[in-house]
Amino acid sequence: MANENNFFGEILSAETSKYSAGPQLTGYLYQCRLALLLSLQKLKKCPQITIAIETLDDVVFDGDGTPQEIIQVKHHFGRAGDLSNSSVDLWKTLNIWIDLLNSKISEDVIFCIMTTAIAPDESATYFLKSDYRNVDAAEKILLDVARNSVSAKNLPIYKKFLALSKQTRRRLLEAIEVNDKCPRVLELDNSLQQEIWTACERSKVEQFLVYLEGWWYKRVLKSINDPNYDLILGEELESKLDGLREEFKIDSLPIHEDLKTANVDEKLYEDYVFVHQLKIINVASRRVAIAVNNYYRAFEQRSRWMREDLILVGDIEDYEKRLIEEWNIRFETMKENLGEKPSDERKIEAARAIYAWIEQEADIPIRPRCQENFITRGSYHILSDRREVGWHVEFKERLASIFNIQ
Repeated sequence: MANENNFFGEILSAETSKYSAGPQLTGYLYQCRLALLLSLQKLKKCPQITIAIETLDDVVFDGDGTPQEIIQVKHHFGRAGDLSNSSVDLWKTLNIWIDLLNSKISEDVIFCIMTTAIAPDESATYFLKSDYRNVDAAEKILLDVARNSVSAKNLPIYKKFLALSKQTRRRLLEAIEVNDKCPRVLELDNSLQQEIWTACERSKVEQFLVYLEGWWYKRVLKSINDPNYDLILGEELESKLDGLREEFKIDSLPIHEDLKTANVDEKLYEDYVFVHQLKIINVASRRVAIAVNNYYRAFEQRSRWMREDLILVGDIEDYEKRLIEEWNIRFETMKENLGEKPSDERKIEAARAIYAWIEQEADIPIRPRCQENFITRGSYHILSDRREVGWHVEFKERLASIFNIQ
């Protein structure tokens, strides 16, 4: 069964290498997963939320066009993160937030640290947690550190902190919330599944999350790289949830987001039988490339459905029988219409008409509400590759000659 744990597990194994990019990559993935979890939670109360990744900070939630919650995310393995009073991470975060305060940000903004590390007892971060909140104590500790620490790395930030007016410094600390001991990247599964468990059959929740996260990662990537899509709207997430609910009903099947636009190099498939079937009837190279993409998408999606236990081998077999029956009606009609001793040109013309039906008209969904056309088109190419269907009236003989089959 497909499971994102396998993917994240591979990343975690990379942590053993001193020079691995694993920690940084895991941090980004954690940031994305945590943003999705928080978005799902907030969406229940406010469908109009707006989510931004890597803008003012790691994650930002907007409302009415202004930042309402600015979140710094920290992922560590073994709870080894440092939240001590002189922590470089802590003071770097304060430095960012001081600059944001000076940019006339909303008075009601919340600055949040979400970390897998543990805030030491009686530390400044400990007193900025909701359970032990004591802003006076936190302020006293941070002022003492800023005045007396000899840390060269933090010195410019200490000076900036001390230069704040008492009112501004108080406003900063009042706005900060520390959430330590957050679940780590793999531990987020349970929390995410709890947010979506009513969206489908309980036995399918894990697969539902795989499809949701596939869309989410792609959307986050787009938001980071395209200024026109930098903000993710709560309505987008809600719409995707609604769509997946429909796709996970018994008369439908979900489509992996990456496969909807997947493109492969047609040269890798030039010796496949289904490609030769197209060459026999003189299909242009661009249409062959489209066929290859449909073949790959359908083959991969069907394989994933089976690995995810969303469909059985028998279901695929039944679907292919329906496809063959529909093809056979047209193929036999073509043979009848051709009559005796048709010219090669007429044979190719008739074959191209059947293939045009596959490309443009064939509407045979694997489930009534699973309407992705590449499943039908690609499945016909899978059957074509197995020589169970063809386009040319003499496709079996032509293929036997090409592949030297006796």
